Amino acid sequence: MIQYRRVWLLCAVIFVLAAGGYGQWRWPHAIPNLLFGPPASPIAIVVSGNIEAHESVLSFTQVQAPIVELAFDEGAQVAKDTVLARVDDSLYRRQTEIDRANLGVATAQVAVNESTLAAARSSVDSDGFDLIEKQRDYARAEELVKTNAISIQGRDLAFTAARQSAAVLAHDQAMAEVATTNVALAKANQASVAAKLALDEVTLGYATLRAPFTGVIAVRQTELGQLAGPGVAIFMLDDLDHVWLRAYVNEPDIGKIRLNEAADVTTDTYPGRIYRGRISFISPQAEFTPKTVETHAERVTLVYRIRIDIDNPTHELLPGMPADASIASMPSGR
Repeated sequence: MIQYRRVWLLCAVIFVLAAGGYGQWRWPHAIPNLLFGPPASPIAIVVSGNIEAHESVLSFTQVQAPIVELAFDEGAQVAKDTVLARVDDSLYRRQTEIDRANLGVATAQVAVNESTLAAARSSVDSDGFDLIEKQRDYARAEELVKTNAISIQGRDLAFTAARQSAAVLAHDQAMAEVATTNVALAKANQASVAAKLALDEVTLGYATLRAPFTGVIAVRQTELGQLAGPGVAIFMLDDLDHVWLRAYVNEPDIGKIRLNEAADVTTDTYPGRIYRGRISFISPQAEFTPKTVETHAERVTLVYRIRIDIDNPTHELLPGMPADASIASMPSGR
């Protein structure tokens, strides 16, 4: 009997709540809270690390010469393709001029050989017509000698003339083949010189150092007059538009975060300022905790490296700057 009374009492409470009766509770949100308790509040996983950015060490390649121009100093912001430095390119420019002249000579040689080939082919055509005529003369002499209209000597002379014409044709055909070969060789030489000139122009372009992307000059490692060459660093350029936080997540928490999940990044440099980021990488393999990493939680043996990409339009976040990230997560993971 007491159990039935409890059921009726519970139904009466539900009815009162549905009618909008007590406090600020409203139907149907009050029922799940009444029966099962309030929902679990999200917790935050806090990780620490350092800001990183794409850094490119810029140097001259394929050329070795003294530096004659350094347009920017450390801290300068430069746009993509901006000229950063130049070396003395007089030697490379002179070589380019020489090969350009050689290309002109090679092109003229091709034209000469093509003219020779055209003349040889004309001679072959003329020889062909002459041979046909001489063969006809010999055929007529062969018939006339049978009727004693001409002497045998006249027939033999016609035969000899036909054979001489055939020999001249063979000679000119051979000369035409030689002329054809000479044209091919001249064109090959022209192509070789043109390729050499193109290489010189590419090498000449290496005498100018340009910014491969828009960024900020972090380090200038040379001065005017210094000998530049392959492997000699000139500038270090940072891409501050695209920075990220390298951090480590403890092994028990790795199941509570996901790729593309939002994260709020803060730094001691700008207290109270929050930078929006997202998780762009989660290492598939665990590693031992780096000695340089300090987490808010107690250090554990195994951690997973993550990368959080951060919007940095004002370039406030700089490489090496320590930062913290808060990642919302449910206690049991998702």
